[in-house]
Order: sequence, then C-alpha cells, then structure tokens
Amino acid sequence: MSRKRVAVLISGRGSNMAALIEAAKPADFPAEIVLVLANRPDAGGLSTASAAGIATAVVDHAMFGKERAGFEHALQAALENHHIELICLAGFMRLLTADFVGRWSERMLNIHPALLPSFKGLDTHRRALEAGVKLHGATVHFVVPEMDSGPIIAQGAVAVRDEDSEATLSARVLAVEHRIYPLALRLVAEGRVQIAAGRCLIRGAAGPEGAFIVPLGPA
Repeated sequence: MSRKRVAVLISGRGSNMAALIEAAKPADFPAEIVLVLANRPDAGGLSTASAAGIATAVVDHAMFGKERAGFEHALQAALENHHIELICLAGFMRLLTADFVGRWSERMLNIHPALLPSFKGLDTHRRALEAGVKLHGATVHFVVPEMDSGPIIAQGAVAVRDEDSEATLSARVLAVEHRIYPLALRLVAEGRVQIAAGRCLIRGAAGPEGAFIVPLGPA
C-alpha cells in the first residue's frame, strides 16, 4: 500500500509537526510528511521542516486581509501542487471556512490540548486547573466546521497534580500530544478509522483495560 501524502499546517514552532516528522521517518509508516505549510513567514517550524528535508510553503494570511476565500484558495492551490491526501493541523491558528473544511472532510486532523468535549477553545490548561479536574489531556479529532467538535480519533490523559501550574501541566500534556498524534495519523492512513453516528470506530485496535482512577486512595 502506498504511503499517504500528508501536509502539516503550522503557525509557530511546530512541536507536534516535529513529532509527526519523526514518526513518519520509517519506511513502514503508512503516511509521508511531504509538505509543511505555514500561514506566517516567521513560523519557527519552517526551519525545522527544511532541516528534515521536507518541502515548505508559506501562505501569509496577512496578505489577504479579511478575504478568507482568497486565503483558502491559495492554501488549496499549494496543497494540490503537492498532491496532498491528508492534512494535519499542528498549532495552525486560523479558523477555516465550512467550504474548505467540507472539501477535506474526514481527511483533515487536528490536535487539541484537552480531553474533548471539555475545554474547547483557548487557555485549556488554566481552565482545567480552575475547574479542579483530576484528569486532563489531549485529543486528536477530525476537523468539522464547528471548532474543536469533530469525531474523536484518539485521546491521552494525565493526572492533574495538586501542585500543578499551567506550565507543568502543559508540559506533561504536550508529551502526550506527541504520542497520540502519530498514532491517530497511522490509524487514519491505514484506513482503520470508520465514522458511524458521529463517532470514530477503530478497526483492529485493542480496547482499554480497566479504569484510570485519580486519586488512588490511601497508600
């Protein structure tokens, strides 16, 4: 089976992009990162991608003002030029129109630093701490027009510690992000993800064992 051609869209340093590039290095990984595209010319991840020998492109949203259709037309042209089959959003800080999302339905993934459907949007770690949750984490999902609302492909959780700050919690969640995004891309690229009634069903995946309980109780 030929490897799926993947574009990673970034706006900044692209740490999840780097994790995807690393995961896709082995020849038996079912997807190949062939393009890293940024909406900002100063995005730090562009140099990381270039150093890894991956083609880069910039579609600067500032050049289009409020003309989202023009921006997305240029975005689509760049994707078509590289024969892209799957898109991974990795810190891509632009909202996409329903038309663009629809064109890439079930072929565009995003990672969100929270256990969706909780804490959609920004400042997820601060809000999780303020809410007093005992579990926090990250989610990879298909992109739909409504923000942070698509069918969930994979999730990873961490325990929230009493002494956690936004920074410490963010660091542990980021480590989880770097594990689950390559996993989710592999599952999608292998054709093992089926959407039924708005849920992702994963063919051939091992089910979770037991429960993750926090706190564990008296020692």
